[in-house]
Amino acid sequence: MVLDSRFLPLLSRHVRLRPLQARDATAFAEGAADRAVQRYGHLPEPVYTPESVRMMIERDATPGLQRGDLAVLAIADAATDAFAGSLVVFDVSAHAAEVGFWIHPAHRGSGVAAAALELASRFARASGLHDLTARTLPQNPASQRTLTAAGFALERRGLDTTPAGDQVELLHYRRTLCDEQRRGRRL
Repeated sequence: MVLDSRFLPLLSRHVRLRPLQARDATAFAEGAADRAVQRYGHLPEPVYTPESVRMMIERDATPGLQRGDLAVLAIADAATDAFAGSLVVFDVSAHAAEVGFWIHPAHRGSGVAAAALELASRFARASGLHDLTARTLPQNPASQRTLTAAGFALERRGLDTTPAGDQVELLHYRRTLCDEQRRGRRL
């Protein structure tokens, strides 16, 4: 399976999930510099500048979405389309993919993360995937609450490698999408 970009953008009452764009570069770089994002986000690069974000979009995000094996997406305000955070769908296999997210400090506590995860689940399900997985640090209760609120279940705890290449203990979550499809058909 591959991620099908034809299903983007997706919209909920408060959030738009769409491909990351060059106009998001400054807000992305500002958010990625936040202490909490630095501590918990495990982003592939230690520092982002507006220019490096634009390069990442051109070099990685746009080609990844075209290939269907990587979706670097913006979590945007539904009304204004302003950047509120980042959500990435990666490690795409025949039936599953992993999702990671972070929220710009100006938008934390507003519910955009759980709404974006719901949209990401719709995107993955529409693309034919059966499961979405996510990992977070045991020291990140906000992410744990968000994942649980978005329908992810804790599966296990274990040592693993982050997207930044760090070996740390992580909590592994899963949301099974194929069961949701079956339940939806029965309704």
